Amino acid sequence: MKECFCSWSGGKDSCLALYRAMKMGYVPKFLLTTCIEQENRSRSHGLSAEVLQAQAKSLNLPLILCNTSWSNYRENFINKLTETKKLFPGVSAGVFGDIDIEDHRKWVQEVCLDINYESLLPLWKCERKEVIAEFLRLGFSANIVAIDSKKLTPAYLDRMIDMDILEDFTNKGVDPCGENGEFHTVVTDGPLFTKPVNIKKCGEPVLHSGYWFQDFSVNT
Repeated sequence: MKECFCSWSGGKDSCLALYRAMKMGYVPKFLLTTCIEQENRSRSHGLSAEVLQAQAKSLNLPLILCNTSWSNYRENFINKLTETKKLFPGVSAGVFGDIDIEDHRKWVQEVCLDINYESLLPLWKCERKEVIAEFLRLGFSANIVAIDSKKLTPAYLDRMIDMDILEDFTNKGVDPCGENGEFHTVVTDGPLFTKPVNIKKCGEPVLHSGYWFQDFSVNT
C-alpha cells in the first residue's frame, strides 16, 4: 500500500485519476493545487481557495496551495513538494489526470523523478469520450467553470456536465473531455466526497487571456 499526493485542479480529470489510484490501492495524503501568484486562485480553472478548500474538506484530505507564475512553475512545484516531504514522509507517488498529451506526461515524469516520486497517470491513453463517460457512470457531478472563447460561448458556463452536453460538444468539434483546454470543470459531488460541495455563481463571466471564466463561492 503506497501513499500518494494528487495534483488537484478541482476538475473532473484529476478527480477521476484520484478515484482510480485509490482503487489501485494507493492512499492519498494530500491535494496539491497550483495557483495564480498572490491570488490563491487555481491556474487554468480559476477556482477560488474557498471552493478548493470545500472540496478538500469533503474529500477528507489536506489541501496545499502552490502560488506560482508560468515562468517558474516547475521550480515552485518541485520546491513545494520538497517542503511537503517533512509533513508527509510516507508519500512516494504523485497522481496526475493527464490523458494523452505526450509533453504533459514527460513533464510529470521528469518532475517526479527530480523528487524521487513515482509518477502515476491512471487515465493515460484512455479513450477521451470513455473517460468522461466513466466519470458520469460513477456518479460524479461537475459544472463548467471556464471555456475557450474561440470554441464555445459563455452560455455553457455553470452547466452541469452530462451526456447531452457532451454530444453537443462533439457536434461542435469540441473534444468531449476538454483535454486540449476547450473547457474546465469543478467537481461538486461523487463517490469520493463525504457530502456535496454546494456552489453558487459570483458575478458575471469574465474574459481573460482568451477564456471565459465564471467565479463561484461556497453556498453555506
